[in-house]
Amino acid sequence: MEHCQVVVGFDFSHSSHAALERAIALATRAPWHVLHVVAAIDPRMAFPAVPASHVDAAYAERVEAAIHALVDQELDDQLVRDRVRYSVHARIGKPVKEILGVASDVGADLILVGTKGLTGLERAMVGSTAERIVREAGCTVEVVRPKTYAYVPLLEVIDAPAV
Repeated sequence: MEHCQVVVGFDFSHSSHAALERAIALATRAPWHVLHVVAAIDPRMAFPAVPASHVDAAYAERVEAAIHALVDQELDDQLVRDRVRYSVHARIGKPVKEILGVASDVGADLILVGTKGLTGLERAMVGSTAERIVREAGCTVEVVRPKTYAYVPLLEVIDAPAV
């Protein structure tokens, strides 16, 4: 059976964690899925503690190592490490370009991205990475939001007595 290539956009936000959790759930149920976790590091949008001049290959390697540790921990927490294959790609550049680049490189069947739910002026100024990926991707894209509904346990289903 041919592998299903799943690309996950990841930026350490709550929404990207939700996308990663969704990808792991897919890969756990279908072992032919291979996950490609992509972190795009845009020097123009560097964290306040990291000046743009410090965003280089060594920085990308540290980001990649941090994501590997995070994914390994998530797989260990869910007891599925031996059932999920993944790789991490930390690239310096604009998120849309880098995520779509990895998707093209691996022949992605699915891209999972989180959404921050920007509205109004904030969205007009920043734009929506998820929206651009949906428009420009050459495969199916699933936009994932963190769950905000309360957890509801499923009731146990029992056999009804025959009448």
